[in-house]
Amino acid sequence: MSDLPSTMRAARLHGPGDLRVETVPHPGAPGPGQALIRVKATGICGSDLHSFQDARIGDTPIQSPLILGHEFAGVVEAVGPESADGHFEPLRPGLRVAVDPAQPCGRCEFCEQGHPNLCRRLHFCGNYPDGGSFAEWIRMPARSCFPLPDGLDDEQGALLEPLGVAIHAVDLARLRVGNSVAILGAGPIGLLILAIARLAGADPIFVTDKFPWRLRLAEQWGGVPLPCEDGEPVRRIERETGGRGVDVAIEAAWADHSVAEAAELARLGGRLVLVGIPSDDRVELKHSTARRKGLTIRMSRRMKHVYPRALRLATQGRVDLKGLISHRFPLERAAEAFQLNTVYAEEVVKVMVES
Repeated sequence: MSDLPSTMRAARLHGPGDLRVETVPHPGAPGPGQALIRVKATGICGSDLHSFQDARIGDTPIQSPLILGHEFAGVVEAVGPESADGHFEPLRPGLRVAVDPAQPCGRCEFCEQGHPNLCRRLHFCGNYPDGGSFAEWIRMPARSCFPLPDGLDDEQGALLEPLGVAIHAVDLARLRVGNSVAILGAGPIGLLILAIARLAGADPIFVTDKFPWRLRLAEQWGGVPLPCEDGEPVRRIERETGGRGVDVAIEAAWADHSVAEAAELARLGGRLVLVGIPSDDRVELKHSTARRKGLTIRMSRRMKHVYPRALRLATQGRVDLKGLISHRFPLERAAEAFQLNTVYAEEVVKVMVES
């Protein structure tokens, strides 16, 4: 491995709004059970935007310059000994892979119970102190790598991660055929939840958002678009459901007033799934609404065991991943990409950064 470069280019966050593309040390050769990935495409996620704006995510501050990014795909440059992929098959150099950014320990109580997303020692790309994928190379556990078929390109591979988040949210919702659903937020995660909920047989599916271009996309994907202004979604869904409310409300926005609104939209005995991350690390809703309705509230923590399903759905063309992408930037313009996404300019939906 002596021919590996000593440095690479990466986008590092130094403070709120301060993202710099700079030269950093190369991650180096992979060790046992590891793979060195040449990153090809990374999507900007809502959690990346939280980090960019606030230099923290939830109660985890960024204490030193950090490479962001976790929705990514690339090419395996090298592997260490005993390196098996996410399907428990030998991982080989040259394979194109989608990469699960979560790195659970596999040995704690929760991993052993089948909940690696709740791992007590979880590492996660782009979440301090672990560097992410807005870089030319990254070293990852081989088991995080899922080979891509020829029918999926690098961008689609990168979007398997948000698709997995959507699948996990719908799993938590326990949808049944014919259930009515309200999705608050028509960003990439909300739109992918819409796609998965439709595949699960939900109907109708109301989708709220403040941006008209995202509502148009939600309508194209089979949702009932509702502008989220002055309580209109609550009034409209009350009319549409005869005052009953929806079976499932899924909050996939920024988890501010939208959480309380989601509780208002759910029926008696309904289910509320919270996916969005609040900027102030607080969730507020009217206690009497949740109590008197007897709501079941589920908090969505990333995802677990979903990559094989996400791969099948994408390969079969059941979900239009490419239809999410509105903008593309090279790595050298990552700061510009984040600025555009932060202010939601130019009808942005999903921004892809190519290394």
